[in-house]
Amino acid sequence: MLPKLATPKYDMIVPSTGESITYRPYVVREEKILLIALESRDESAVEKAVMNIIKECVESPINTKTLTTFDVEFIFVTLRSKSVGEGIKVNPSCTKCEKSNEVKINLEKVSVTNIEEAVDKHVKLTDDISIDLKWQTMNDRLSEAQRKTETEAIINTIAKSIETIYSGEETFATKDSKAADVLDFVESLSTDQFNKIVEVIAKQPMLNYKLEFDCKDCGEHNERVLSGLIDFFQ
Repeated sequence: MLPKLATPKYDMIVPSTGESITYRPYVVREEKILLIALESRDESAVEKAVMNIIKECVESPINTKTLTTFDVEFIFVTLRSKSVGEGIKVNPSCTKCEKSNEVKINLEKVSVTNIEEAVDKHVKLTDDISIDLKWQTMNDRLSEAQRKTETEAIINTIAKSIETIYSGEETFATKDSKAADVLDFVESLSTDQFNKIVEVIAKQPMLNYKLEFDCKDCGEHNERVLSGLIDFFQ
């Protein structure tokens, strides 16, 4: 029988819950899944590969369906730092000349912003109607059709962020409602009501890394924030 390689174990904290989980670095078998997804240049395929890797590598009991988007992103970046090293290379384009630049970033310096803010996700729309919002999970990610335009993306994001609707003495859980009905509810909001919801959603925690580099071609100093999984694979 061939020998088995020992795999180190580490602990991390899930940002949204403060729960400690145990994980192992991913190995070649799992990295192959990710590389194939990256070669396809399909964002949904990359996200699916990431979720599969998390399921394989996190050894603590965890329900991946309830993880928020920023939980998934943070868990994967932490996994990646222990699997391939904390220093990885990305190739952002210069904002001035648009030339690609190779830049090394330290994954151990990636953080989740706004996580310590106490955000009230209950929004009163009228004297009788109010809603409870939730932070989105990976299951709430928008399809390509739902984000065809910026306006459609915002409207659909809000629809997927509503967890409960209260009307007088009645309570409606959106998970038990048709998606089209929830979307119709959002599109019936006034501009002021819509903006109230947008203000809360804008406070959702997110992955954050400040990237700075001087362009190798034109010398322009570039600053940008990496804030989602795809940003770390560019």
